[in-house]
Amino acid sequence: MDSNALKAFLTIVDQESFSEAAEILHLTQPAISKRLAALENQLGTSLIDRSHRKIRLTDAGARLLPHARKILDEIHNARVALSPDSGQVEGELQIIASHHIGLHHLPNWLRRFSREFPNVSLNLQFMESDAAYEQMRKRNAELAFVTLSDSMEGNFMVYEQWPDPMAFVVGPEHPLAGIASPGLEDLAGHPALLPDTTTATYRVVSRLFLEANLPLHPQMPTNYLETIKMMTSVGLGWSVLPVSMMDNSVHCLDIGYPIMRVLGAVGLSGRQLSGAARALIEVVKAEESA
Repeated sequence: MDSNALKAFLTIVDQESFSEAAEILHLTQPAISKRLAALENQLGTSLIDRSHRKIRLTDAGARLLPHARKILDEIHNARVALSPDSGQVEGELQIIASHHIGLHHLPNWLRRFSREFPNVSLNLQFMESDAAYEQMRKRNAELAFVTLSDSMEGNFMVYEQWPDPMAFVVGPEHPLAGIASPGLEDLAGHPALLPDTTTATYRVVSRLFLEANLPLHPQMPTNYLETIKMMTSVGLGWSVLPVSMMDNSVHCLDIGYPIMRVLGAVGLSGRQLSGAARALIEVVKAEESA
């Protein structure tokens, strides 16, 4: 089975478009269609149903999909294993970072990494953690720096992790700021400014209120913590934010319920890291331990 044909098949599936897959692989649309047709001819079966406007896998295509990913993973692993052991860290490194990590952690890592490994070309994308997991499944990056999730699939490997303590906060002029020791029942009477319901932070807060049999009133959900901080600071509601973001624009509330999330670097199990990715992991470990 030709690896280029398998790559064309996977890219068409992931992009749900022949034209977008061709653009990513720097091919013409007839060329990528030809690669798929050659693979189908070799296997003696259709892999993609072309009778619909939207890309749909046939039964055979769905069965091939996980094997195609594993085959290309093994080709990747072979290239990593056969790369020259010169001690020189170089090449392109594709990584993803959540917006919060990109703002508050990544600058120190990259400053040190670019100084120590100037021959590595970084391809960096910023996105929400859930989207990052999906891009990793499609092999569109080698490492992702995200909020670790208790629902994370078993095919992800955590290479490094560190705690990110959080605190309940309000704006300095919010009514809750004048209460010495507010409880969850006090918060329940005010709007909550929280990230989307799919996030680890929302699930933790929601569980607290559910166990206390108290209502939670989320308002204007957004996953951009800087935006949540701004809306909290002007008194639109209370929120839960990383302690690392605290300043005099918000007031911390001593609720008595410690909240913690865990950030980490993840890759895919069964897919070996390049020398550049391993070097970045070591930089992250050194910086976060410091």
